[in-house]
Amino acid sequence: MSTLKFDPARCVRSVTTFSTCDACVTICPVETMKIADNGLPAFTPSACVDCGGCLGVCPSEALTLENFDATAFFFDFAEGEETLVSCRKNVPCIMALSVEHLLSMAFVKEEPVVLDVGHCRGCPWNEPLYTAILKHVVEANYILDACESGKEIQIRDIAYEEEGPEEETEDRRAFLERLSLQGALQTKRSFDEALEAVSDEVREHTVDLAAVAKIRQKEIPDRRKIFFTALKRLPRPAEYHTIAEEDISFVSQKYIDMGSCTACQMCYRICPTGALSSDSVNSKIVFDTMLCIKCKACHDTCEPDVLRLQPAFELKEFFEPTQRLLARFEVMRCGECGVRFSSVRGEKICPRCALEENEAKELWGLEEKEDGVVVFRESGRADESS
Repeated sequence: MSTLKFDPARCVRSVTTFSTCDACVTICPVETMKIADNGLPAFTPSACVDCGGCLGVCPSEALTLENFDATAFFFDFAEGEETLVSCRKNVPCIMALSVEHLLSMAFVKEEPVVLDVGHCRGCPWNEPLYTAILKHVVEANYILDACESGKEIQIRDIAYEEEGPEEETEDRRAFLERLSLQGALQTKRSFDEALEAVSDEVREHTVDLAAVAKIRQKEIPDRRKIFFTALKRLPRPAEYHTIAEEDISFVSQKYIDMGSCTACQMCYRICPTGALSSDSVNSKIVFDTMLCIKCKACHDTCEPDVLRLQPAFELKEFFEPTQRLLARFEVMRCGECGVRFSSVRGEKICPRCALEENEAKELWGLEEKEDGVVVFRESGRADESS
């Protein structure tokens, strides 16, 4: 039975219908995760193998497992002497941990963190999980090296070496199902919930009023809070380096092409963590790098496509976080309706009144030329109209 849970309020697809995020779909080894017609992830509980791969790639922690809490695992790992992470010991799959988790674990340990991939080659669902694990480790080690941390995450075939190539290993599904059963007993789930968990029907989700209220709270994921805490253990490097934007998956730095920005306010209104924000009169756009989860919801939503990812990410931000001013607007009072609005290029009327004026001109067959002269568009004459 599946113990996978989905929180629509945390999914970036809930904050904007334009989101193209499909990380959970791409990583699912049994291809049960789909994007439903309403734009939200859906899955069949009986098909899910509880690998947790979707947990490790979801930028906003919208997915969780009842029997595995990555936050609790980190603190247990940090406080203990253990440095080994294994799917046969303490995690459902190494991919249940994000790059931020791996980095945080490396920050707090004196010895290298060791990831046991000995069972990956025999796992019936090793792809795309195994490839993603290797990618996460490469990224984490690159960042550790760029931060001059002296830390390292190692990959070993420990479990394979201990069992030997001919020793029979436990079937992966049976192992995960046993974990699920134990979790069911420990949490005393009801019979109805157990039946629902093994349902062959696709479980779809919706955004209700409670979810809307939660979305407006703009919470940052626990993994980012852990990263903040663990980063304090790391001494500042002798030199602040930069890494290519494509080499870091969980955070970004941005700038705005002001030549096309319309001050529509959508980017910071839909940002799920508050990384993009403004002031009470909407006179500016401010960006906090360390709150960004690189979900790209703002980029997907920006109609004029003016948001840009900075090509080189400055690691200085990890040690000296700042708020960056991306745009500033002149706040004016609309000459038509009197409402205050953010003027980008000295406009005298607000966007709403400008839209109504353009619609009226279209209905009346009028067209405004570059010199400000209004003419009848279909008359073929250059008759001026007041």
